[in-house]
Formats: sequence, C-alpha cells, structure tokens
Amino acid sequence: MVLAGGLGQRIGSATPKQLLEVGGRPILAYAPAAFDTHPGVDEVLVVMARGHVPAAVEIMSRYGFAKVSRVIEGGATRTESTLAALGALADEPDDTRLLLHDAARPFVDSGVIDRCLAALDAHRAVAVGVPTPDTVVVVEDGLVRAMPPRDALRRFQTPQCFRIGTLREAYRLAEGDPGFTATDDCGVVHRYLPDVPIRVVEGDERNLKVTHPLDLVVAEHLAARAEEAK
Repeated sequence: MVLAGGLGQRIGSATPKQLLEVGGRPILAYAPAAFDTHPGVDEVLVVMARGHVPAAVEIMSRYGFAKVSRVIEGGATRTESTLAALGALADEPDDTRLLLHDAARPFVDSGVIDRCLAALDAHRAVAVGVPTPDTVVVVEDGLVRAMPPRDALRRFQTPQCFRIGTLREAYRLAEGDPGFTATDDCGVVHRYLPDVPIRVVEGDERNLKVTHPLDLVVAEHLAARAEEAK
C-alpha cells in the first residue's frame, strides 16, 4: 500500500508534494514502480489525498504499472489513510502480508523490500530503521533529561510491514481509546499490542522522506544518480 494521503504543507507548495516532479517524473510515480517490479509483491494499492485521486489515477495509467489495482481516497491524517487502506483490504485473510510505504519516500529499493518480506515470515510486525549519526537527547522544560546511547537508536523509515490481522487488531483497540493519536503504524501496534515484537530490519539512507524544500534538492540528485546507473 503506497500512502500518498498527505498534502505536504511543510514543503511550502500549493500542490501536494507527491505530485511535484523530481528527475522529470512525479514523486508519486517512484514508489509504485519499486513495488510493481518486485517479484515478492502481488498487488499495489495507492491511497491518495482527497480531491487528487484523478491525478493519481492518471499517473498510474501513464506509467503502466501492472500490479496497481486501485487508487483509493485517503483521509486528513495518516491514521485515517491507514484505516482507508484496511477498509479496502477487508476481505484479505489475516495472514496476508501488508507493506505500508510513504509515497514521499521515492527511492525505496528492492533490498529493503526483500528484508521486509523475509522478516514477515517469522514476525507479525516489521519496521525499517537506520542508525542515527546524531546524539539524540530527551529534553524537558528546555533541559536535557536523558541521553540514550546512539547504538540503541534507529530512525524509522518505511515500509512498515504487518500480517494484516495484527494491524487490524491494533487499530480496533486504538479506535476504542478516546486519547488515541499516532504518526506511524508500528507505533499503534507497539502501544495497543505490546506483546507483539516488532522486528527492525536495515534501511537505506537513500530512502529519504521528501518533507522540506531542501529534500527536493537531495531527491533531484538521487534521481539523477539512479538514471546514470541504468
């Protein structure tokens, strides 16, 4: 499931960032291509921001992705978009492997997808992480309260991957919590199904998320490098 439900307000564009072009292609065209060509993926669905579904359908058609079966409308938040994805897959058996990937991470590669699928053979929840090169501190009231060791820290990327029944159950419990908020799906599983271990597999620094204007500059460079390598 390629999640493209956000509007990308932090990038400062009136156009949703997934429709901006990088390397001569819309950002939205990159992630579906990675999954479309992967032999371990059977089907690709796209969750698009409200009001922009026709644009996403046109992009999927333009690039002729064979495994993209549907483009559905997402919600105002990441949680609502994930729930829309789960609703579209309501008939899938609980052991179906589901990979949820941010469209704003255009350069996911086959190695990351390989590691996710392999980990799902033994685990019900899988995250992708990379080591942090910076010292990360816990700050309260402007003061440092804790300094966790860097070798124990990871920056999460996507895909975030699940046996779909596990994610369904986590969101079922979350929806019954009036104080529920979430920014990612592994966080929902970690909070509401604490007995389910989340396996972390190695990510890739090129699997960056386009969030701020500077990220577009980096993305252009990565797109150019990928084109040169063909």
